[in-house]
Amino acid sequence: MSLKELTWDHHQNAERQDFVKILMNDIDSELYATFLYNQFPMYELLEVMAMKNNLLFGLQGIERSKAIYQDFKELWDKEQPPPLCPVTNDYLGHIMKIQDDPHKLMAHIYVRHMGDLSGGQMIAKKVPGSCRLYHFDQDVNQLKEKIREKVDDTMADEAKICFDFATRLFQEMMQFVNK
Repeated sequence: MSLKELTWDHHQNAERQDFVKILMNDIDSELYATFLYNQFPMYELLEVMAMKNNLLFGLQGIERSKAIYQDFKELWDKEQPPPLCPVTNDYLGHIMKIQDDPHKLMAHIYVRHMGDLSGGQMIAKKVPGSCRLYHFDQDVNQLKEKIREKVDDTMADEAKICFDFATRLFQEMMQFVNK
């Protein structure tokens, strides 16, 4: 079985969340900015730890944290930042626990960045703003293939954990819908 097949149920569970339906149906700027604000520290810490462990070698242009922050700044016009969801801090704590385990960190790169290269391309057509998060300077299919070359089936358990964190963010974001 491939890593994709081994994690398919967790992937499907994340995609079935109500917030994903909102993302795919013209989400408003404030709600999307709140989502980005929660994504930013997750991606930033993951990418810092991935770089520290030389996991992004050969994946030039895969980093998303700066693009996420730029998208957030473009859309957020309030003085106070949006709230952070509890899952954001939980995720940061998890990444700190695995910061010296390249194998586990790569599972998170696989889930998050492969998602941006895949489903993110559909989301990009629906969300407000410049959508830098989902625009890559490199060929999307080549980047996906390069990620696949760096992962293996033994990463399934950690990839499932990453999918579970993504699912929790989608669930926790629902508190901000229609506010």
